Amino acid sequence: MEKHMHVPMTKEEAAGLKSGDYVYLTGTIYTARDAAHKRMDETLDQGRDLPFEIKDQIIYYMGPSPAREGRPIGSAGPTTASRMDRYTPRLLDLGLGAMIGKGKRTQDVMDAIVRNGCVYFAAVGGAGALLSKCIKRSEVIAYDDLGTEAIRRLEVEDFPVIVVIDSEGHNLYETAIREYQK
Repeated sequence: MEKHMHVPMTKEEAAGLKSGDYVYLTGTIYTARDAAHKRMDETLDQGRDLPFEIKDQIIYYMGPSPAREGRPIGSAGPTTASRMDRYTPRLLDLGLGAMIGKGKRTQDVMDAIVRNGCVYFAAVGGAGALLSKCIKRSEVIAYDDLGTEAIRRLEVEDFPVIVVIDSEGHNLYETAIREYQK
């Protein structure tokens, strides 16, 4: 099924998404990769606030290339999600609504997705130049010293993703293999 959603999204909206749905996101999302996740984890360990309100937000696992003249961002393809898995359950328990990446997730992350009624989206790897056309604004909001791994606030319009793991734990990577084998 194809859906258009404004983000951030509520848990109720996440509950309406099913594994395999094609979704076009419009609104605000944030970027964070390995180094930013590690720093957010350290920030929480120190009892300090995260650099943005995490409730219902979406984190896109992406580190952009430099922007060409006249563009807000360069190529913006997804990175492998499993690199963030050690930090993800904590962020989901704090209210993170969804993540965008590519590749499989650990059982701990899948359990946290179900426990918190969240979703995991995949963006098409190798299509970073095309995905960047859906990004209308990009602003570094934290950890500027991390360069491409700094946290950015992105304004997106019709950003295409696929629901891989829905809030009930249905996993497209598993169901697609079973369907193919039939």
